[in-house]
Amino acid sequence: MKAILSLLLACSLPVFAQTDDKLKINKTQIIGSHNSYKQAIDPALFKAFTQKDSASASALDYEHVPVIAQLDLGLRNLEIDVYPDEKGGKYANPKGLQMVAGQKPYDPEGKMKEPGFKVLHVPDLDFRTYYFTFIDCLKDLKAWSEAHPDHTPVYITFEVKGKVADAGTREGNAAKHFDELDKTILEHLGEKHILTPDMVRGKYESLESAVLHDNWPTLMQAKGKFVFVLDDSGSKRDLYIAGHPSLHGRTMFANALPGTPEAAFLIRNNAKAAEIPDLVKKGYLIRTRADSNTQEARRNDKKTFEAACKSGAQIITTDYYKKSTHFESDYSVSFDGSTYFRKNPLF
Repeated sequence: MKAILSLLLACSLPVFAQTDDKLKINKTQIIGSHNSYKQAIDPALFKAFTQKDSASASALDYEHVPVIAQLDLGLRNLEIDVYPDEKGGKYANPKGLQMVAGQKPYDPEGKMKEPGFKVLHVPDLDFRTYYFTFIDCLKDLKAWSEAHPDHTPVYITFEVKGKVADAGTREGNAAKHFDELDKTILEHLGEKHILTPDMVRGKYESLESAVLHDNWPTLMQAKGKFVFVLDDSGSKRDLYIAGHPSLHGRTMFANALPGTPEAAFLIRNNAKAAEIPDLVKKGYLIRTRADSNTQEARRNDKKTFEAACKSGAQIITTDYYKKSTHFESDYSVSFDGSTYFRKNPLF
């Protein structure tokens, strides 16, 4: 009887969380993807790369289903890497295309020649992507959101790559790049689809004060919205914050240090870090990882995922919400009932 009751509770937990509109978003736990836009390296290029550096090749040996298919599955975190490309064409001719013959066509529509932020993982090597331009990605996200207006919030963690943050050099127009990134998100996704730091801060003196007083919105208040987060702990983060105390007027949250006015959303990639449960209970949103570099998947080792679940980190990213098609392994991660959303176990 106890076993039956436990099974019923496990199965009902995700359903309760997803239908409890009064539940605050920091009291949920979701699973999402890492490098969500990534397609596999072309087999011919991958084979040549493996012969030169098998360890590095192994770490890149994964791919995802299309982003919209991930959202349809129920994933609620995406990770997007963007590269500034003001004039266009900077990433249009990857060197990897010339390394090995017989690769499939790349960018037949010439999207990489257009100015604007580009989406890819590693230039010249791991450049296959579902979206050449960030604008195209935003357009798809907006269309999906408007087709599913009651969807639970989708978190999007950002890495802004390239020389965007080399302030003080000839690339010192980094602040301009961040302003342009905010503008691009607002223009092509729309303000009504975004949960901003200003909305969370409300009448509190600082953003951190708001989250420490549990001022995150409920699922009802956050439905149909995206939450953007700058995943950087160094100069890029500092540059994004500069001139915007408590991230006033900014579109994205930042991976700010606890104890600073901008602290609200923290990146803690080590799911076993002892500090995570305490940070969650204080009110911060935490993103952590279930696996990395294909290692856990190859060993079929779920210990890191289990630690992430237990930690209460609200966002857990993985490359394996489905089993790998690149090597033999039963590894994949989800909550009970093959779901990717549930009430946070710490609450």
